[in-house]
Order: sequence, then structure tokens, then C-alpha cells
Amino acid sequence: MPLAMNREVFITCAVTGSGGTQDKSPHVPRSPQQIADSAIAAAKAGAAVVHCHVRDPETGVPSRDPKMFREVTDRIRDAEVDVVLNLTAGMGGDMVFGDVEHPLPVNPAGTDMAGASERVAHVAECRPEICTLDCGTMNFAEADYVMTNTPGMLTAMGKMMTDLGVKPEIEAFDTGHLWYAKQLVKDGVLDSPALVQLCMGVPWGAPDDLNTFMAMVNNVPEDWTFSAFGLGRNQMPYVAAAVLAGGNVRVGLEDNLMLDKGVLGTNEQLVGRAVEIIERLGARVIGPQEVRDKLGLTKRAPV
Repeated sequence: MPLAMNREVFITCAVTGSGGTQDKSPHVPRSPQQIADSAIAAAKAGAAVVHCHVRDPETGVPSRDPKMFREVTDRIRDAEVDVVLNLTAGMGGDMVFGDVEHPLPVNPAGTDMAGASERVAHVAECRPEICTLDCGTMNFAEADYVMTNTPGMLTAMGKMMTDLGVKPEIEAFDTGHLWYAKQLVKDGVLDSPALVQLCMGVPWGAPDDLNTFMAMVNNVPEDWTFSAFGLGRNQMPYVAAAVLAGGNVRVGLEDNLMLDKGVLGTNEQLVGRAVEIIERLGARVIGPQEVRDKLGLTKRAPV
């Protein structure tokens, strides 16, 4: 794929995530109302897409509760601002093994393994325009934790998403994930052209150096649409890198808590900073309806 700057860029805001950041910044939203309010503020600041997880309102730990997803989506849809809704479907594939000498049985603290239908239940209920599909299994930061997404599970979940008319956003944490995503399209599980999020700097996936990033970009088929993000202090540099490489951008508190060194940011501030970078590069930030037209999305009310 030749390097060609993207002149029509959409911003995704990853509002809260499922990492243990809830006690590291007061701006990380916990309750469905806080998550929805933060998503709406991000949309007003220029995000065309909001990517949402849910958390336990009291503890802040990640949750898969369909009722909380429904409250978040209803609040966002009832707001006066338009935005494309993107819900996570990455939960329910968490496995924490025992110690290195006794890996089984798995550690119930942190293990959350669910079937394909259960992992997609909130998507079927809420009918967002986009939902995520983490396209591979990966060692994920902690010593004994594995993010588990087998080919069989991905085939089943991908088919459910396609049948629901919800566009999967392929989360690619390494080049092999893109390889398998192309196989899912070849097998007819996912429609083409597909949508990809390149996830850079997540231990222990693709490191966030530019050589690796361009290897990821060069593995995305030319007719697909991609976005990219980098974790932590590299979030804003990756806004520029993604645009220059021909892609779109993702920012938000799921991936980074800081606006500047020593300054905690809000989602709307991070989106605002991304807008400044994109426009200074000479590109235009596009809105939610333009994203729907570009990706062939259908906005629905919940069923």
C-alpha cells in the first residue's frame, strides 16, 4: 500500500475501556450516565464515533451487563448530538491461569469466559452501527492473563455480527490478526470492504514503533478502511502518523489519561487536541453521517 495522506478523517473516541484505570483519573467514567455524558461531550468536540465499554458504577471494574449497555446506548441516542455508536464485544474472553507449575485450574479471579452468543448478546439487544471483533488470541500485559479469541469463536461471533447488520470493527493487535481477518472475509464470515482498528503498543502485541506500524498498514487491503491508535504518551503522535499513513484516528481515556505531561485530560479535551492536529496537517474532520455513508452503516433504534 503506498503512503497517501488521508484528507477526510474521522475520529473515534474510546470512552472508558476495561483496563484498571478507574482509580488513576477522576475523569474515567464509571456509571452508564457518566459514560454516556462523556461520549456525548466527545461527540460535541468532534468525535464522529464513540467506542463504549461499561463498568460497575461502584467499583469501576469492567462489566458485560446488557442492561448497562442498553442504558448507555439509549442515553446517547436520546442526546441532541448525532454520533456513530460502537460497542465493545471484546469481553468474555479473559483467561487467567494458575501459577507456572499448576496452570490448571484457571484462576477464577479475573477469568471470564463466555460463549459466542453471550458475548454478542448486548450487540443484538442494542443494535449499534459498529461493534468490535478482537481478531486473535494474545498474551496481554499481565503475567498469566491471556486474551482468548479462537478461530472458531471469531467465526461464530463474526457471523452473528454480520447477520445482525452490525459492522465489525476488526481489532488488530499484531500482523497475524490481520492475516486471520482477511481469511474471515475470504470465508464469507465478514463483508468486504472491512473496517480495521490498528492497536499499537499494547503489551504484548505490535510495538508502537513506526516500522511496525507501517508493516501493519501495509497488511491492510487497499479497499478497507483503517484507524489506528497508540497507548499513553504516544496517543497524539499516532493521530498524525495515522493520518499521514492514510487512516483515521482513535483517542480517548481507554488508551491514555494525559492531555499533557502531568495534566489529566477528559475525553472531549483529547478529541479537541486530535482535531487540532488533523486540521494543522491540512485534513478535514468528517462527521457521523459522512462516516455512515463511507462505511455503509445503518443507524437503528434498539429492538
